[in-house]
Amino acid sequence: MISPELAAQLREAGLVWHPVSGDRFQINLPDLDVDVFTVSDMTIEAHHYPTGSVLGFNGTTEWALDSVALEDALWLPREDQLREMLRTTFRALRRTDESFEVEIDLRGETRVFDHPEPAEAYGRALLALISLSR
Repeated sequence: MISPELAAQLREAGLVWHPVSGDRFQINLPDLDVDVFTVSDMTIEAHHYPTGSVLGFNGTTEWALDSVALEDALWLPREDQLREMLRTTFRALRRTDESFEVEIDLRGETRVFDHPEPAEAYGRALLALISLSR
């Protein structure tokens, strides 16, 4: 899982979240921003309205929270989602002695992003790609 700091940078760079079952997120509210929640058809469902999307909490959760606006939630994309978003720029994932390296092609230039966690390396590569596209 990527760090909340990187997830926030991706959101600020323009990454848009369309919640689906299995997505993980945090809520940007005091006392809730340390918990990680998972969108699930059983407990937390994404509801899409003309005015925006909300995450609806069904009655099986431990505390009373009806819904949270998508803007108040921070998506924590999984490794496979990050790799998929790199699309055709992705070239390789390599394991080194101390980290993972994600290699991408940015407009003909090879770029490598490394981190001990593969998801974080993918996230850094995606941040570079999104930033270049703006």
